[in-house]
Amino acid sequence: MAVQKLLKAEERLWAPEEVRLRANLQNFPEEYRRSLEDPEGFWGEWARRFYWEKPFEKVLEWNLPEHRWFLGGTTNAVYNALERNVERGLRNKVALLYLSEDGREEKLTYGELLDRVRRLATGLKRLGVERGDRVVIYMPLTPEGILAMLATAYLGAIHSVVYAGLGVSALRERILDAGAKLLIAGDVSYRRGKGVDLRSIVEEAIKDLPLKVVWFQRAFQAELPEGHYDFQEILWGSPPEARAEMVDAEHPLFILYTSGSTGKPKGVVHVHGGYMVGTTYHLRTFFDVKDDDLFWATSDIGWIVGHSYIVYAPLLEGITSVLREGAPDYPDPGAIWRAVERYRVNVMFTAPTAVRMFMKFGPEWPKKYDLSSLRLIAVAGEPLNPEALRWAYQHLVGGGQRGFVADNWWQTELGGPTLGTPLVLPAKPGFAGVALPGVEAEVVNEEGKPVPPGQGGLLVLKRPFPHMMRTVWGNHDRYLQYWREVPGNVYASGDIASKDEEGYFSVLGRADDVLNVAGHRIGTADVESALVSHPAVAEAAVIGVPDPLKGEAIKAFVVLRLGQTPSEELKESLIAHVRRELGPIATPSEIVFLDKLPKTRSGKILRRLLKAQELGKDPGDLSTLEE
Repeated sequence: MAVQKLLKAEERLWAPEEVRLRANLQNFPEEYRRSLEDPEGFWGEWARRFYWEKPFEKVLEWNLPEHRWFLGGTTNAVYNALERNVERGLRNKVALLYLSEDGREEKLTYGELLDRVRRLATGLKRLGVERGDRVVIYMPLTPEGILAMLATAYLGAIHSVVYAGLGVSALRERILDAGAKLLIAGDVSYRRGKGVDLRSIVEEAIKDLPLKVVWFQRAFQAELPEGHYDFQEILWGSPPEARAEMVDAEHPLFILYTSGSTGKPKGVVHVHGGYMVGTTYHLRTFFDVKDDDLFWATSDIGWIVGHSYIVYAPLLEGITSVLREGAPDYPDPGAIWRAVERYRVNVMFTAPTAVRMFMKFGPEWPKKYDLSSLRLIAVAGEPLNPEALRWAYQHLVGGGQRGFVADNWWQTELGGPTLGTPLVLPAKPGFAGVALPGVEAEVVNEEGKPVPPGQGGLLVLKRPFPHMMRTVWGNHDRYLQYWREVPGNVYASGDIASKDEEGYFSVLGRADDVLNVAGHRIGTADVESALVSHPAVAEAAVIGVPDPLKGEAIKAFVVLRLGQTPSEELKESLIAHVRRELGPIATPSEIVFLDKLPKTRSGKILRRLLKAQELGKDPGDLSTLEE
């Protein structure tokens, strides 16, 4: 599959020299080499920064597809995030800065967070929660949602967060699959100034299930039936007596069900030891977070980004983590930038969907605010269009005068950044970046053989790293499939990618999103990027539809920037633009204008829904569809 890039010959976007000189990781090539040549020494050294009640005896036991890390060690990720940081002098440092749409804020210091986690853990213990039990959490993005996660893991129990807003069947299916003993649920979340009812979803989902429920009640204090408890009463009804349960390094920390953009959700399992070590390493080296930084991941606790980079990694490293409930463009498109200016945010992690939304509203919104504190914006979630990267670089970090925009790629299964552009290297629009320390990545054909530079193929990983999933909950055979789909005992990511001569990877989209036009395989991301590079287009999604001559023809769905009006002339302009950028073979046969694209709640475009609607077929599981 030939891959054509929308790039100028040697286009490179650099971080300012001052930012590069202050980077936590200076010698990236040497660090990468050491991580592959001596993984035990490399990861063992980082792991020893944390508290281990019983030190690990061996760093890695690797018999693919099985891998275990920090063998013999006992620890607890929440103890390391809270007690350890309080003991090293961070009691009065702000751990969580919560913001609401209406401008309210709440701050919790490390000392306050530890006290509340111990109180809630004490209450949960009195409800019968023990080591190894599963607790499903269906909570809005609030400090209480994070408390629920931390208190569960503090006891050695296993949390499974379900994004608050997924529907009845999605919640019920996850409760049943996890075998949950307890549900911690919110009654309402707030978005665009309105309350979103969660209570009725929960009540229907748990009908006839033998489950205890703890309710976080914000709308009104309902009278609760037997077996149902009030969150605040559980939190404040007990003194902080609970102590962290020390568990084996390989003990499950959480189950997180994948977002379902590719079909039936899977319960990905991450563990205390390896997840703690790997996610914090990348917070310091890839995200370049310093001790006094304010770090803002604009995700939700319902997704892996929220687990890794709202909750665990920042707290483990003693950083202040920002969380904001609600829509990023409410009450107006300046909401995010107003908060960056007010709180002097230093590092932000957001999604391509968000960047394209900022583009849609235009550069005048970020220009209204002082963004000089912002030295790094990292972007991941799905392929970042070259035009979106250039726009963010130009309008959010001053064209590289103040800061840097770092693309990166990873998955729920991988826990943390896997491919990315470290800020000491130049960004190349259209490329996620290089393999990060600990990662050995390759692009191969269906036989598992590497393909030449610039040619598309299957993106695989050739070795494990500590923060990689250990299994799929209750279905280890499904886990093994990841390692058996492609010959060579490699992890198959399910994504199509290409790699250039310098080792930069371009991730083109899911393997099942590849278009086959007249025998030519074309990545959806290529065509979508060409469309988004047109000045009228904010977002685009393309699918293949049956064609008697070509096998498949390309149909494009386009969302226009503000101020643009759909017209036949604009359709012709877009078709001509793609033809000029990619050639006639990648030109859409049809263009449809939409107000918005169907997406999962984590921001991934649901192309399979568009395709199913086009073909009159069942789209499969749509529990994660954003309304």
